[in-house]
Amino acid sequence: MKIDILTIFPNMFDNIFNESIIKRAVENDIVSINIVNFRDYSDDPHKKVDDTPYGGGAGMVLAPGPIFNCVEELKTKDSKVILLTPDGIPYKQKNAYDLSKEKHLIIICGHYEGFDERIRSLADIEISIGDYVLTGGEIPAMVLVDSIVRLLPGVINEQSHLEDSFNHNYLLDYPTYTKPRVFRGMEVPEVLTSGDHAKINKWRQEESIKKTKKRRPDLFK
Repeated sequence: MKIDILTIFPNMFDNIFNESIIKRAVENDIVSINIVNFRDYSDDPHKKVDDTPYGGGAGMVLAPGPIFNCVEELKTKDSKVILLTPDGIPYKQKNAYDLSKEKHLIIICGHYEGFDERIRSLADIEISIGDYVLTGGEIPAMVLVDSIVRLLPGVINEQSHLEDSFNHNYLLDYPTYTKPRVFRGMEVPEVLTSGDHAKINKWRQEESIKKTKKRRPDLFK
């Protein structure tokens, strides 16, 4: 997979993809992640990428020119263009799975008071990571890349992400434990040390249901 992230703050990504699982995925040529400064695509002599809004109002608005120029140069028949915006669809695990099957993602990070409405015409999908406002799309882009790359074949053990929260009919993941068996008076449930895998699986399913009902009743079906 190839991922291009369009931003005017490329330094924000200096370290985030150079650690842990994503770093190994890049080193193993499973994914290529490119940070593209769309300021370089501005036709303005001073490389300006924003301007004041028509009709007045506070702040500056990202102009369409640089982003159109950038996307048009990078886009191929295999590209899927993602626009990160607070009014996009709420991002879910299913979206991560769907996007992990794409060959090329182009992720546009907005900034300032917003972007020229015509930029939406470039997007195949608009995504929001939550009902709150950030200073820009850079952090959401990091969230998307992390959630997508870990699902690519060969990045982590498939069983690990198949058992993640939100994968079993939207249930949260079951509780997990490790050694020691007793820690400060808190004991590992006896069923997990029984060796009876049928009972363990049944317990895990029941605990997932209880946990989801208690913590995320909105997810429970």
